[in-house]
Amino acid sequence: MAAPQPPQVCRGIVKQVLSGDAVIVRGQPKGGPPPERQINFSNVVAPRTARRATANAPETVDEPYGWESREHLRKKVIGKEVLFTVETKTPTGREYGAIYLGKDVATGENVTETMVADGLVSVRRESIRGESRLVDLEEAARTQSKGKWAGSDAKHVRNVKWTCENMRSFVDKARGKPIDAIVEHVRDGSTIRCFLLPDFHYITLMISGIRCPMNKLDSEGKPDKSNSEPFADEARFYTESRLLQRDIQVILETFNNNNFVGSIIHPNGNIAEALLREGFARCVDWSIATVTGGPEKLRSSEKQAKEKQLRLWTDYKPTSLSIADKDKEFTGKVVEVVNGDALVVKRQDGTNKKIFLSSVRPPRLPDSETPRPPGKNFRPLYDIPWLFEAREFLRKKLIGQKVQATVDYIQPAQNNFPEKTCCTVRIGDVNVGEAMVSKGYATVIRYRQDDDQRASCYDDLLSAEAKAIKSLKGIHNKKETPIHRVADISSDVGKAKGFLPFLQRAGRTEGVVEFVASGSRVRLFIPRETCLITFLLGGISCPRATRPAPGGVGGTLPGEPYGEEALALTKSLVLQREVEIEVDSMDKGGNFIGWLHVDNKNLSVLLVEEGLSTVHFTAESSKFYHLLTTAQESAKEKKLNVWANFVEEEKDEKVEDTVSERKVDYKPMLITVVSREGTLFGQYCSDGPALEQMMENLRSEFANKPPLGGAYNPKRGDLCAAQFVDGLWYRAKVEKVTGSNVSVRYIDYGNKEVTQAVKCASLPASFSSPGAYAHELHLALVKLSKDDDYIEDALTLLMSETMEQEVLVNREYRNQGQDFVNIQRADTKADVARTLLVNGLLLLDERKDKRFQSLVSDYRSAQEEAKRKHLNIWQYGDVTDDDAHEFGMER
Repeated sequence: MAAPQPPQVCRGIVKQVLSGDAVIVRGQPKGGPPPERQINFSNVVAPRTARRATANAPETVDEPYGWESREHLRKKVIGKEVLFTVETKTPTGREYGAIYLGKDVATGENVTETMVADGLVSVRRESIRGESRLVDLEEAARTQSKGKWAGSDAKHVRNVKWTCENMRSFVDKARGKPIDAIVEHVRDGSTIRCFLLPDFHYITLMISGIRCPMNKLDSEGKPDKSNSEPFADEARFYTESRLLQRDIQVILETFNNNNFVGSIIHPNGNIAEALLREGFARCVDWSIATVTGGPEKLRSSEKQAKEKQLRLWTDYKPTSLSIADKDKEFTGKVVEVVNGDALVVKRQDGTNKKIFLSSVRPPRLPDSETPRPPGKNFRPLYDIPWLFEAREFLRKKLIGQKVQATVDYIQPAQNNFPEKTCCTVRIGDVNVGEAMVSKGYATVIRYRQDDDQRASCYDDLLSAEAKAIKSLKGIHNKKETPIHRVADISSDVGKAKGFLPFLQRAGRTEGVVEFVASGSRVRLFIPRETCLITFLLGGISCPRATRPAPGGVGGTLPGEPYGEEALALTKSLVLQREVEIEVDSMDKGGNFIGWLHVDNKNLSVLLVEEGLSTVHFTAESSKFYHLLTTAQESAKEKKLNVWANFVEEEKDEKVEDTVSERKVDYKPMLITVVSREGTLFGQYCSDGPALEQMMENLRSEFANKPPLGGAYNPKRGDLCAAQFVDGLWYRAKVEKVTGSNVSVRYIDYGNKEVTQAVKCASLPASFSSPGAYAHELHLALVKLSKDDDYIEDALTLLMSETMEQEVLVNREYRNQGQDFVNIQRADTKADVARTLLVNGLLLLDERKDKRFQSLVSDYRSAQEEAKRKHLNIWQYGDVTDDDAHEFGMER
């Protein structure tokens, strides 16, 4: 009888350990995933590990030492090259044999014998004929109480948690910290199942930021090889060969349906980056924003695969910008905000360019919105929820500010829409698009995975949007949708007539210029009254620009000489800026006529000063007539624009000597009021005795001749007597009258008050002649920030430096009838404006006068010191380009 042939020795790599007595061995990959064989250890049996419930089988629990047996074998052989022999093979194809660690079977370690010797498997004695080394090893292990022979079975059974009831709570509890884990199964290249240690939570984890091709499942829930995505098997093998049954750490970042989403930490590197680098995966936008450490490395890895056209990117063709390199980046000043996603920027060469914020979409009506009723005047800015807030956010932060624009892509013309230049816009270090998204004023556009036409900071936008959604900000807050009911008075003469007296009595009214039709005609939004009006500049004749023909028949009417220049100047000064208006009258078309002030400057005067308007005879009765005529004379002398060909009769004039040196004559004062606008009111100490005598006489007069309540009818501009809260009478000027309420300013102290008409009385003539003892003052060469928080801090410090003590005041210059002064503390001689500058609470407002060069230089050094220390206004860098420090998302 022939001797039995020795079993064939094969070589392979242990891919997976199924239990303490079974492994899966794979070969070397050749053009795809390699073949696999399951080897069951002959003549031994290991305790079984727990299995989760399936449609065909109930859940099972660990047999004692089942987990220890499997883990012992896993740590010994996983991923290692082994020798194996197959001794028997059942009719069903099940193979029994042994595996060896080493170079050959004769000298290598028999893993079956090792497991028996360590007491982690039992010998099947009924299947052994004759003497066996396995029996001897088992007896020795039993004698030494090794492994399962040590007893305490109950302590060696795991409590496996197959499901998670509250995934959000589980993620929050993990707090982004690494958790030890063992990979149990690789579903596809970017999805694994693993045990979280030490509590044995069994989870499905999708690797955040990427997606690999997958095998579709058949009707029985098994992978359908005939319906798989390209490179699905290769991607799965790539991950399996590196992670399956390896010790890893996971960071749970979020969840999706019943799957956790997170990052995998492995000593050999980042599997997500490796899959992308090899072209086995693509970046996915929905989860990349949650990636621990940021998405930059993932995007970079994907870019490498694209450039090499690896696997998934075999047919990839990069998209290129059809724009010159010199035009890809530029700086400019924002002159207009168009809705919530577009800006008009004036570039350094003087041209205007309309740009769109990359990859963001402004608020818009939902697709399910019911059709608008016929005849309703639909105004998107006010009728689309959150669009007005989005526009206002951009307007307040950007108008008149310098920005840096980087062109990301150019969207070609389509569906009757023109070509769009889409840019990432920054003001200082703040990304405007990201700030919009973080406030909930815009959403991020989703793209196809192969579409590179997106913002360069796309992942930052996604991250900002995720935070805005979580915080229910802006459009993500469905419970607090803003409603704007704006009345358009300009289209209704009747309404305009009814509104005219109110505007006339209101004095200066704040508004926002929404549209500039010509140099002297604008459309205004009045926030306090939520209405739109058409406003014409009073006191001037302004040339008209080219305009549409009336009646909607198409075509245009030609403009007058210098009309376009006047339109451009008015646009540059007031478009979408906050202004103040004073209404004098109304024309027959329902358009209001009056004076418009921007940055405390009269726009009519500015147009005349530039030679783009002439003074109209109606200005003679106005309080601005002198300013207008002075400006016109200046424009005539310079022969500006409409005066270019003007010839004036010669006449002798005596030219006043201009002041070439700064005059210093400090006088002691007491500051009585510091207003919200930074205006100060003070009394000269030398006027103290005269003021006290006058007040004593006034009170004596009213004590002897008490006024009759209601006998006096106060009018705006009147000088009267008003009874203060202390019951005493003071001289006051009426600033505003609304019904029985009278707004007055006490001219000898500077404070304002709203009192009742019955508490006002006619001032005796003998008390009208002394001038006001409270002088209105403004700090010279400095100005307040536009940020309310820093204004409060500046005013607090200004009051502590000037009030309730004597100060020294030097008048530096006058501007539009207002005194601008330098103030020093009387005790320390410290310059108050410099103190606020060095604390970062004021901004330098430079003048070119030579006499102020020394003082401006000193103030500039104080401001630079505050910049270096990042104090207050300068906390986030240079605000001369963006003085709104809170602009952007909290980081």
